Amino acid sequence: MDMTEIDAEELKNLKRMGFLDSQLGDEKKLRELRRESSIDTTYKMVDTCAAEFDAETPYYYSTYEHEDESEALDKKKVIILGSGPIRIGQGIEFDCCTVHAVFALEEIGIETIVVNNNPETVSTDFDISDKLYFEPITLEHVMNIVEKESKNLLGVMVQFGGQTAINLVHSLNENGVKILGTSPKDIDRAENRDLFGKVLDKLKIPSADWGTAKSFKEAKEIASRISYPVLVRPSYVLGGRAMEIVQDEDELEDYIQEAVRVSPKHPILIDKFLQDAVEVDVDVVSDGKDVLIGAIMEHIEEAGIHSGDSACVIPPQTLEKGIIKTIEEYSKKLALELNVVGLLNIQYAVRDGKVYALEANPRSSRTVPFVGKSVGVPLAKIAAKAMIGMKLKDIVTDFNPMEKIKHVSVKEVVFPFIKLPNVDPVLGPEMKSTGEVMGIDNDFAMAYYKAQIAAGNELPLQGKIFMSVNTKHQPVLLPIAKKFSDMGFEIIATTGTSDFLAKNGVDNRKVLKISEGSPNVLDLMREKGIDLIINTPTVGKKPKRDGYKIRCSAVDLDVPYITTVAGALAAANAIDLVRHREMEVKSWNDYFGR
Repeated sequence: MDMTEIDAEELKNLKRMGFLDSQLGDEKKLRELRRESSIDTTYKMVDTCAAEFDAETPYYYSTYEHEDESEALDKKKVIILGSGPIRIGQGIEFDCCTVHAVFALEEIGIETIVVNNNPETVSTDFDISDKLYFEPITLEHVMNIVEKESKNLLGVMVQFGGQTAINLVHSLNENGVKILGTSPKDIDRAENRDLFGKVLDKLKIPSADWGTAKSFKEAKEIASRISYPVLVRPSYVLGGRAMEIVQDEDELEDYIQEAVRVSPKHPILIDKFLQDAVEVDVDVVSDGKDVLIGAIMEHIEEAGIHSGDSACVIPPQTLEKGIIKTIEEYSKKLALELNVVGLLNIQYAVRDGKVYALEANPRSSRTVPFVGKSVGVPLAKIAAKAMIGMKLKDIVTDFNPMEKIKHVSVKEVVFPFIKLPNVDPVLGPEMKSTGEVMGIDNDFAMAYYKAQIAAGNELPLQGKIFMSVNTKHQPVLLPIAKKFSDMGFEIIATTGTSDFLAKNGVDNRKVLKISEGSPNVLDLMREKGIDLIINTPTVGKKPKRDGYKIRCSAVDLDVPYITTVAGALAAANAIDLVRHREMEVKSWNDYFGR
C-alpha cells in the first residue's frame, strides 16, 4: 500500500498509535501529507501531581489530540538535544554537558529547551531547563519541536548529546534547521574518515595507515596492505561498539559479519594498530578564531583500550615537553581547520617520539566533565556561549589552564561486571564501563590510589599477589614484579610467568593453572589467599581459557584485579607511596585556592 495515498483519518489513527513516519513510508512525503491534512503534533504536560492539583512543571510529551498544552514564548531560545537512553558508550557525562549548557544560556537570558527521553538524568529534572520535551532523539520528533518552538528560535545544539545527537545533523540541516556551533559540513569533515584523512594530509599531521571497506574483499585488501594487527570498527556507532583488534584474515572474516549487523548502512573503518603506543585525549573549545585547550589527558592503559575504559591522568606524567607542545599545536591546527565553534575532542597515539592523530569528534566527549573539574574551567558552559556567537577572549583569560595547576587528577572507570555474571572484565577497544570516578592529589601515585578506592578496586598495601601474563608482557612485568617483591609482597604465579620471574631473580611461589588440577589459583582465591591479581589476556578468541575464569572469579570474589601492564605499574608506584605517607583529604576548592 502506498502510504502517501492513505486516508487522512487513518493516518491520524496510525500516528496516535505511535508509528513514526519513517516506519510508515517515505518520511519526507508523509511529513508533507500531515501538514496538508492538518495532522499536527500536540503536546501534553506530564502530570507530576497525580491530578491532585494543577501541574505546572514544564514537562511535555507528544500525542495527536485536539488540545495543545505547550505554549511557545516569544523569548530568544535554543533547543538542546540530549543523548537519549543511556547505554554503555552513551553515558551520563554527556548529560552533564547538557546541563552546563543550559546553565550557561540561562546566565545570558536565553530560553533553554531540552529534548531528551531519559527520566534518569539530571537534564530531565524539573528545575533545570525552561522547558523539557520527553521525546526520542529522532528526526521526526525533533522537527516537530522545532516547528512548535520556531518563534525566535536561534537554532539547535547537537554537540552535547554525544553521537546520538550528532547523527541527526545532516537530516536536520537538509530540513532547514539551523545547527548552532560547528557547521554540518565541517562536522562531516571530522566524522567522515576519508575527509578527515584529507584534513590531516593538508595540515601535515601524521596518522596511522587506514582505509574504509564495504565488503570482506575490500577489507582483506586494505588489511593486507597496511599489515596486521589492525583495528576495525563500524563507523557512526556508540562507545566503540563492535570495535576489535584483528590479528589475521580469519578473524577479519568473522568480524565483518558482526560489523555489518551492527551498522549495515556504513562502511567499516580499518586502521593500522599502533602497538605499544601511549594514547592521549585532548578536549578543546574554539570560537573559530581562538582555541582554548582544556587539558591533555594521558591514558594509563596502553593503546587499544577504549578511551572510555582507560584510566587517564592530567597533566601527562610520561610525555616529554616537546611531545606535549606538538599535541597542543596539532590540536589548535585541527580546531581552526575544521572551523570548530564549540567543543572538539581529539585522540592521538604517541609512539617512538612521534604523535599520530587517530580521530576528531566535533562534539562534547565523555571526558569533558573530568577535564573541567581537573583544571577548574567549565568547558561545556564556555562552549555553549561560543556557539551562540560570543568570543572566547570575552569569556576567559587563560587559553591553556592545565599549565597552571599544581595538582594531579586521575580518572578511573567503574565497571558493571559484578552485575553481569561470566562477563570477562578484560579491557579492549569496545567500551564496557558504566561510570567513572576521580582522584586528586599533589602527585600521581596518591591520586591514582584515591581513584582506585573510589572505583571499588582498593589496592592492598601488603599480602599476596598473583601474576599471570602472556609471554609478550613478561619482560615488561619484570621490573614491576621486582618492585612488589622489594615491598615485601609474596608473589604467586603460574608456570610460564613463575619460571620467567625465577630465572630473572624474583622469588615466587608456583601454583597450578585451573586446567592442571588442584590446588590451583582459583582455590587460593576462594580461600582468601590472594590480595591482588595481575592477569593480562592472551591474544585471540578463546574465552574459556584460564585467564577468563580467573578474571571472572576475581569479580565474583571481590578480589582487586588489573588486566594491563601499565595499570600494574601505576598500582605498584601508588602502593609504594601510600605505604610511606598518610592520605590527605582536601576539598576541590582548596586545590584552586577558592
